[in-house]
Amino acid sequence: MHCPFCGAEETKVNDSRLVADGDQVRRRRQCTSCGERFTTYETAELFMPRVVKRDGSREAFDETKLRAGLQRALEKRPVGTEALEAALERIRQKLRASGEREVPSLQVGELVMQQLKKLDQVAYIRFASVYRQFKDLDEFRAEIDQLSANPGASDES
Repeated sequence: MHCPFCGAEETKVNDSRLVADGDQVRRRRQCTSCGERFTTYETAELFMPRVVKRDGSREAFDETKLRAGLQRALEKRPVGTEALEAALERIRQKLRASGEREVPSLQVGELVMQQLKKLDQVAYIRFASVYRQFKDLDEFRAEIDQLSANPGASDES
């Protein structure tokens, strides 16, 4: 690590601690040349897989689009920001944990539906009606009946 004060290449670590719930390492360093102390933070650089759309095109994972879709489904529903952010984090974790470089958009949609089913049934039905492209009232009713039969159930956690 280069010293930010004198540019020397040799620094020593005096102290290391986990911060940000264990997602970062904070290191107190000291330059062996000038003696100045400074702090560095180390985090893992994790890449999200690319999303393969229904038409076969590929695009980078876009958290903004994911958040907007969840917010649209949850509009005017009694779900707090913390619950929304936690759901987003669970979706991101599952996508990263898949270890895949590319994931189908259908898989992302199913993860969103799992989280919405836990958060709010009305939001789940809103999202499902668009995502599954219900053709008529019977398909809509079948989804509601399935939800009513298993109100707390979800495919995965």
